[in-house]
Amino acid sequence: MNNDVRQTLLEAVERMPAFPESVHQILELSGDINCSQKDLVEVIKKDPVFTLKILRLVNSPYFGLSREISSINHASVYLGLNTLKNVSLGLAAVGAIPRSASDRLDMGAFWLHSLAVAACASMLGRKLGVSRDDVANYFAAGLLHDIGKVVFALYLPDRFQTAIRLAAEPGSSLHRCELEVIGATHADIGGLLAEKWHLPGELRETIASHHSMGEGGDFMLTDCLFTANQISKKLSFGSAGDFHVEPLPAGVVNRLGMTMDELIADLPSLGEEVENARIFIKLGESR
Repeated sequence: MNNDVRQTLLEAVERMPAFPESVHQILELSGDINCSQKDLVEVIKKDPVFTLKILRLVNSPYFGLSREISSINHASVYLGLNTLKNVSLGLAAVGAIPRSASDRLDMGAFWLHSLAVAACASMLGRKLGVSRDDVANYFAAGLLHDIGKVVFALYLPDRFQTAIRLAAEPGSSLHRCELEVIGATHADIGGLLAEKWHLPGELRETIASHHSMGEGGDFMLTDCLFTANQISKKLSFGSAGDFHVEPLPAGVVNRLGMTMDELIADLPSLGEEVENARIFIKLGESR
């Protein structure tokens, strides 16, 4: 990426809204090894609207609890610090998208694809033995992996639409067409937006490298995210402008122990999990 392209991307990212201060504090606190759940709860309580959103999410079918959680204190005990952090940043990221994005991008289809990748990546993580708390990282990565496309659609609309038209050709992938037309990919600008939002380092790296297999970061998370992306495209869960299903590299197949078709057959509840996860978008978009 040359300096002119990078400057263009930085200017576009700078126009995106920032996270609420309470969410910045949540992310900052959760990155502190000395942070307690009590500290986190106290920050969340200062934002009653955000507190209500978290409680509605915790009591939704997505978490499937057997009894109602009536306080953020109880929610924090059930969720754990890492999951609470990821729930917060997921809701905040959805809420930070300007409403005008829907004029340039089918946001319903975009979020459906993102939710499918998030749910699928979480399911794959669980299959590999990832803990419930750490699976929240997989969901957040899936939900936000394509967030750079929203920045392109809002602030580089003509070039982005040209890339989407080129990607409609059989065998073409959107990120390669973006590189040809814009000089950078949605993963590149997504990584820059993640920096602006002060997202956790692992999540920033995953967003920035989700089309670059084997280039650092948590390989298990990257493998699951890549696989979930391909599965979601193959099953036509929504659309984010890219319909090219890439084959799974041999290393990914070995890690997961199945081919893509075998994985699809082994994830019969994916559709139900995606439907349950729609609450993230509903709550995030509500003002």
